[in-house]
This record gives sequence, structure tokens and C-alpha cells, in this order.
Amino acid sequence: MTRLRIFISAYACEPGLGSEIGVGWHWVLEMSKYFDLWVLTRESNRNTIEPWIADHPQFANIHFLYFDLPKWARFWKKGLRGVRTYYNIWQMCTNSIVRRTMKANDIKIFHHLTYGNAIWRVSSYGRHQFFVWGPIGGLETIPKDFSSHYQGKLKILETVRRMMVKFLPLNLGFRKRCKCADVILCKTDLTRQQIPEQYRSKAVLFTDVAVDSAEIDTNARATVDNVVNLLSVGRLDAWRGFDLAIEALSKALKRNDSLLLTIVGKGQDLERLQSLTRNLGIADKVEFAGKLSMEDYKARLAQCDAVVNASLKEGAVTVSFDSMTYGKPLICLDTTGYTRYFNDDYSVVIPITNRAQTIEELSKAMVAVCDSQMRIWLGENARKAGKAFSWEKRGVEIRDLIEKSYNSKTE
Repeated sequence: MTRLRIFISAYACEPGLGSEIGVGWHWVLEMSKYFDLWVLTRESNRNTIEPWIADHPQFANIHFLYFDLPKWARFWKKGLRGVRTYYNIWQMCTNSIVRRTMKANDIKIFHHLTYGNAIWRVSSYGRHQFFVWGPIGGLETIPKDFSSHYQGKLKILETVRRMMVKFLPLNLGFRKRCKCADVILCKTDLTRQQIPEQYRSKAVLFTDVAVDSAEIDTNARATVDNVVNLLSVGRLDAWRGFDLAIEALSKALKRNDSLLLTIVGKGQDLERLQSLTRNLGIADKVEFAGKLSMEDYKARLAQCDAVVNASLKEGAVTVSFDSMTYGKPLICLDTTGYTRYFNDDYSVVIPITNRAQTIEELSKAMVAVCDSQMRIWLGENARKAGKAFSWEKRGVEIRDLIEKSYNSKTE
């Protein structure tokens, strides 16, 4: 059977990293098992991609294409600063590469993979081919009950996001993408519900992260006695809910003072979070570890007792699935996306209600995992469950969805 050819736009795609960059990489590897791929990513990713491919020749059939603006035209971009502006410029500048490559290689399918923000641009040529869009998100908003506790700039940003979603029906670019797309992969049901009704039949709930079965650790255990180590990971953005985890910890410590919380990541909300721990009198119970290497992150994960993901939107899901890899119970908020893979056998999924109630439920969950027998039971179940959510199985799901959708349109 002839393999389908697919052009993938993967701005964020690099081996050995987490978050969306790692997601893009895993998707490409899994899809390459079933399709012939041409993958467009940033020139800055070449130095890590090509050595990795050289060491893994079984993936040498992937055709990587690279592009970045010249240094003089991107001096203003540093890390995530200016990423939205640069990304949208990058999409416009690479449209000719998409067109030229798809025509030259008779490629009929265009998959816009990363970044998966529904508001951001997509190749104007690609979207008029057989167009697979996503997984996408970015249409979830934070209730005022939560965002009212943010600092000035962050509070304004959430207000702007709410206005943006409110006027989404007037966003012509978004509506065009919805109309052109043949398949819309949505990270959350909240995003799926924002797709205009006449196009919603094309929208499929599809989580972008999975478990790395090759790294499932059957020996990972906490190494500190008489202390319950909680781990929370992600960029320190207000919507990721680290403040909720800190306030929940403060309440939980009144019932069990053996708890410690480690927060891994850096970001603009650091100062507010540090101030919060001091005001609550628990600065000695919260460690801000900063940004860690992948090796140090995995070591922290192996040594912790439970993972806390208090994100109010689809975020930090890499660590949520990594909790399965390392056999750790997960405490998280229900964002209507990846959380559908977690149940009471190995996690605590908390509905997002009002802020006070959400913090109370987080606190109860923290106290619950202080029970070592419950923690061990949940952790072992998490490890077993993770085998059903591997990248290999996610790859089969991706293959089946694309082949079925494409064949039904072309037959």
C-alpha cells in the first residue's frame, strides 16, 4: 500500500525537550512510521535534530526543512519574548516553502501541528489543501474569581483573552481556518465548543501528549522518609494555578505538616508566588527550583511522592503524563482535555468551581496522598495505566484518523 505524503508545519519540534517542543517531536516520530513526511521547523532546531537523526537512522526518511529570519531581522526576539509576533511572521515567510515543497513532491495533505493556538496564523497555501489542524487550544479563559487575584499586567491579559474569545465569531482568520480545515483536533472540549456550529462536525477531541513507554521507571520511589514531596512543573504563568497549589498547601499543612512543595519552572509570576508563600508563612515549605535540565527534572520526578497540576487551562500536561511514567499519583484540575485519561484509580481530578472550593479540594487531595499505602496504590495503578496511553498507541490513533478522513474525502 502506498504511504500517504504529508507536509507538517512544526515550528516547535526538537528532541530531548518537554512541553510543546517535545510534543511536536514525538508526533513527527510516530507519524513517520506510517507516512512520508516533509517537516518544516525552525533553523535553530537543526543543531539538535540532525545529530539525533544521525544516531537514529531508522528515522532518516523524514525530510526536514528549516527556516528562520536572518539574525538582523529577529534581534528583538529572545526566548518566549516576542514569540507570538515572530511566529506569525514566520508563518507568512514560510508559505512559499510550503507551496513549493508540496507541489514538487505531489503532497496533498497539510498538517499544521505546532504551535497549536487556534488564534495564530496558518500557511495560506496549506490550509487550502487537505488540511489537518491541531491539536489546537488557546480558546479557554480564566474565570474572574481566579484572575482577580493576579497582578495588574496579568489581570489585564486575562481580561483581553476573555474579550478575544467573546468576539471570536468576528475573527475572520479563525473562521477561515475552521472552514478550510478537513480535520480539527481540539485539545479540550471547551475549545471544541468554540468551533462555529457549522464546522463542529469536523472537530475531534484529541490530546496532544502521551506516555513515553521507553522510560517507564519500575523502580522510582521517594527517597526522603517522613516527608511527602509534592512536585508542580510548568512555566510560571498566572493561569497555571501555582497560587492555588500554594494556598492549598497552606491549608493542608494545618492537617499534616510533613508536606513539601517543589515548583519547577520560571516565568513572570515568580515574584507574586514567592510573596504569597511569605505572606502565608510557608516559605520554608515551598521550593522554587527554577528551570531544570531534562535530567534534573526526571530526577525530581523520580524522587517525589505525587504530582500537582493546578493549571486552569490545558497546560503542563507533559508532567501529568510523566507522572504515569514514574508511577506517581496526579492531583489536577479538570480542564476538559487530557484529564479524561485520568480517573480515581490513580489520580484526583478536581472540578473547577469557585476559587475557594477549588483550593479546598486541592488541599484535601494533598492530605489524602500523605497516606503512604494510598500513595503506593495510586502510583502503581498510574504506572500500569500509562502503558495504555503510550506514544506508540497515540501514533496509531493519529494514523487511523488521518487515513480515514482523507480516504473518505478522496474516494
